[in-house]
Amino acid sequence: MPLSVPDRLADLPYAHLLTPHTGPLRSDERHDTVHFDGGEHRDESAAGAVFLECAFTGVALDGVRMRQARFTEVWAQAGRWVGCDLSESEWQDSAFTGGVLAGVAAHGSALRRTVFRGCKLEAVNLRAAVLRDVVFEDCLLRDVDFGDARLTDVSFPGSTLEEVRLRGAKLTKVDLRGAARLGLPDGHQGLRGAVISSTQLLELAPQFAHALGITVKD
Repeated sequence: MPLSVPDRLADLPYAHLLTPHTGPLRSDERHDTVHFDGGEHRDESAAGAVFLECAFTGVALDGVRMRQARFTEVWAQAGRWVGCDLSESEWQDSAFTGGVLAGVAAHGSALRRTVFRGCKLEAVNLRAAVLRDVVFEDCLLRDVDFGDARLTDVSFPGSTLEEVRLRGAKLTKVDLRGAARLGLPDGHQGLRGAVISSTQLLELAPQFAHALGITVKD
């Protein structure tokens, strides 16, 4: 299982080391034990930046370019990441809690031991991304594209999936049993390697039958 996620800033193991951040974000800048608290960053560039043991609380990022940025042991709570470019970024031992990611480009990114808890992900592009040991807990995933991505040891407990695309994805030990709803417009495409419950199988049966050219009549 991925790392446990603290509920409070004070519970972070590096909380006592955090220093407040001031000023705009900049490309290729290194941030070590920095606290980004509130405020808004709009149309700034943090491409190639490094964030190590940092915390984001209530921060609004609008159109921020963070291509190829690296996030290690980062904790983000109740923030809004809208229209951001996170393509080819790297995430490890990090967590998003209670935030919103909308219109985010994260294709080709790599996420390892990362948790999304109580988040809303809408129109997020994770095509060709690599996810390993990732949990989406009690989240809403709407119009999220995992096309051609590689997912290993990924789970969705309590999450609702709407218009989530898996076509061309490679799944290994992906656990969908805890998902509250499976809205997969591609039907059976991309589900090879996933674990689903018998109830979910019955719900997906019409899509499977259609893909196989089977007509079901009573």
